[in-house]
Amino acid sequence: MTTAETAAVRERPRLRADARRNRERIVGAAREMFVESGADVPLDDVARRAGVGNATLYRHFADRRELVHEVVLSVLERIIGRGEAAMAEEPDPFAALRRFAHSAAEEKVAAVCPLLAEDVDKCHPDMIAMRERLDDVVEELVERARAAGLLRKDIGPGDLMMIVTHLSRPLPGTGCAANDRFVHRHLDVMLDGLRDLDPTPLTGSAVAVRDLRRVGRAQEPRHESES
Repeated sequence: MTTAETAAVRERPRLRADARRNRERIVGAAREMFVESGADVPLDDVARRAGVGNATLYRHFADRRELVHEVVLSVLERIIGRGEAAMAEEPDPFAALRRFAHSAAEEKVAAVCPLLAEDVDKCHPDMIAMRERLDDVVEELVERARAAGLLRKDIGPGDLMMIVTHLSRPLPGTGCAANDRFVHRHLDVMLDGLRDLDPTPLTGSAVAVRDLRRVGRAQEPRHESES
């Protein structure tokens, strides 16, 4: 399915510019909060972070199910767009694959997986279209890198997404900050393991276990007795 076909499936009645901005703010705020705390966050808190009133949120989304559905579509659409841009702009197929993997990690793709499981509309035509388009993009990225002799022949699109998903999921007790600090370094290590070429220079320095613990402690709430 092409990008135009995907867009056609997602076509909605045209919104006024202010209404469209409000909707985008709500979806963006919900995405951030779902990544941080899961999809059970109070919708009042989502509206507050988006800078809109509760009534505005419910004008756009009748319930949590509709909001979760739209957040999933939004994240998938962003990941697809970044994958297509990588293929169009990177002459080296492995560089395109690497760029896509890092982009998917930045989009917190691991947070989408539980949302997909919760989304009762996962068989809705627009969800099916978006997931098929993502499959096509990942398959093309992998096939181009394999055809150029830059990627192991026994690596498939699912292998790539498993690596990105696992590495973009925060370690227990460390929160998102630790993940953001280390994920790209460790993703480069894993990606270099998929080919037999010169390794990529890593960002940052070698990570000790105490570094992970230090970042994790920084995320823990402080009690008054500790201040």
